[in-house]
Amino acid sequence: MSNSFTNIQRWLSDPNVTRLIEVAIGIVIIALIFRFISQSVPRYIQDSDTRYRTRKAISFMGYITMLLFAVFVFSDRLGQFTVIFGVVGAGIAFALQEVIGSFAGWVAISLGQFYKPGDRVQLGGIMGDVIDISILRTTLMECGDWVKADLYNGRIVRIANSFVFKEPVYNYSADFAFLWDEITVPVKYGSEHRLAREILEKVALEVTGEYVPLAKQQWHKMTNKYLIEDARIEPIVTLIANDNWMQFTIRYPVSYKKRRIKKDQLFTKILDEFENTDGRVVFASATFELVEAPTINVKLADKGNGLSKA
Repeated sequence: MSNSFTNIQRWLSDPNVTRLIEVAIGIVIIALIFRFISQSVPRYIQDSDTRYRTRKAISFMGYITMLLFAVFVFSDRLGQFTVIFGVVGAGIAFALQEVIGSFAGWVAISLGQFYKPGDRVQLGGIMGDVIDISILRTTLMECGDWVKADLYNGRIVRIANSFVFKEPVYNYSADFAFLWDEITVPVKYGSEHRLAREILEKVALEVTGEYVPLAKQQWHKMTNKYLIEDARIEPIVTLIANDNWMQFTIRYPVSYKKRRIKKDQLFTKILDEFENTDGRVVFASATFELVEAPTINVKLADKGNGLSKA
């Protein structure tokens, strides 16, 4: 028993061990302080975006404070640890390549404006809204898969930040928070095609015209920032004639979060407007018409008396 107590005293008398204990206690105290501050944020900040960013900043400052505290405690011993840190660091770098890559990805995301919380992105074939960006992983609320029209499916996906160096990053809402979408409307031959075009142009402007002014402003900023053409923002209706019907295509700007809603509104209004034309404009559908039925001859043979009937 006395030997064990003596060993503990000798171990505690080592200044390096004492400083490690000081660092551990200090880190725990710092962590508790910054956790208390982070939990107090909702009382003073109501905006969700500002609250999220404030919590992230507090968390980051906590890590920096812990690191500075450890450096301060071992400030007079850093020279002795240089070689040890070099050897250990090389081994850690080899063993934790993915972790280091994810940390580098976090730095790139933070400084390179790949995306930010709230953006809709596609990473590694997974599409969703960014709900959190940590040092190692990006968290998405997934859209699509078995749910169509870019709606949430309820799954939360965590993706390593190193993906930004390996695959393309698709951002639906970075500099231009709109998408161009299209619907096709088949119109029966014999309908008044000019009236059909007029109806489609009117409906497209009524349903999606609200997006045009803001989309123009954002696109103007895009043309100043990037080498890109000054594209048309307003809805446009085009026509092609195929073997079955006249096919009109409506191209229009829409918020990346409201594609399905606007398609529903467009088709509903188009159906109502076509019905009000009293047959002057009619939807087309795939139909099959028999122009002439071929003549069918049937012969019946009577084996008993050798007679045949036609």
